[in-house]
Amino acid sequence: MEGSVGKMSELLQEAVSFIRTSYPELLKTEEDINGRIEQIKKEINETGRYEHTYEELVYGAKLAWRNSNRCIGRFFWESLRVIDKRMIQSEEQIVSALFEHIEYATNNGNIRPVITIFKQKDHDRKVDIWNHQLIRYAGYETEHGVIGDSSSIEFTKRCMALGWEGKFGPFDILPLVVQVNGKTASFHDIPESLVKEVQITHPELTWFEDLKLKWYAVPIISGMRLEIGGITYSAAPFNGWYMGTEIGARNLADEERYNMLPAIGERMGLDIKRDSSLWKDRALIELNEAVLHSYKKHGVSIVDHHTAAKQFKKFEEKEASYDRKVTGDWTWLIPPVSPATTHVFHQSYNNEIMKPNFFYQIPPYK
Repeated sequence: MEGSVGKMSELLQEAVSFIRTSYPELLKTEEDINGRIEQIKKEINETGRYEHTYEELVYGAKLAWRNSNRCIGRFFWESLRVIDKRMIQSEEQIVSALFEHIEYATNNGNIRPVITIFKQKDHDRKVDIWNHQLIRYAGYETEHGVIGDSSSIEFTKRCMALGWEGKFGPFDILPLVVQVNGKTASFHDIPESLVKEVQITHPELTWFEDLKLKWYAVPIISGMRLEIGGITYSAAPFNGWYMGTEIGARNLADEERYNMLPAIGERMGLDIKRDSSLWKDRALIELNEAVLHSYKKHGVSIVDHHTAAKQFKKFEEKEASYDRKVTGDWTWLIPPVSPATTHVFHQSYNNEIMKPNFFYQIPPYK
């Protein structure tokens, strides 16, 4: 009993903190604030929980983006479209809502920042999305090495255990895996027509297309939980658009991912046996140029790291004009290519965690 009273007290504290932060920004009066706090108190006392109004949900999700210390794209936090799916119950409805999210976000390449929020986590009552991102490539361990995305190996095995059959190609789209209220999870193939992919070519190096590289248009994070005013939404997939280096300097370049730099360096005629030849740096630049070129050529939204850093500076300036502090994780905010050429590299940031926010959670299959 004491534990449950403590949890209710903590929930109320978080709720009050959220209302006192968000309501003034929404131009609410002190009377509005006090009245809403009394309503929430009553709800928590009677049921042990409370429900956000639609306005609170929308602004809370936007604040979670504004407070995301690792995100350099926060200049656009106010443009986030919030889709409220808290009322839907069945797995079929949830999967349909995820398909809608992919289609709306993709927008034929003109990417729209959007979050879809499902019902709040409450004891056994919750929605779990097993995917780290809604769209992601499979990874297979074979006797000849890894095929596909190394970071997806464990999840790919889980999908296959559920009955999904992979094609053992380098860019197989994984299915969505959804679990409702602790019941058995099941997989759902994403219709091909919903997934926009970009073939990677280079503006000058014609052999680049022989590498047969591609990547998907929209990074929709689905493995994090959203917390607003003490309430946890375990399923709240969200997206912006890619910064080029995420694909060109990490996904396709990392040794533990697609590890394409040696193949590119060889094709460029570089000495890949000596680190001091800087072959990795040269190959990395060409790969990143190819990614930016290809997304723009196919009309898919993307931002280069220099422009993203300038946008972040505007975000800092705007927050300062409202007398709000910008928190940040410097190790994530600096780009993985030429970080010292951006102002972010020369700044320091307080990595304090503000709420509302997004938090990592253990994948449900672990």
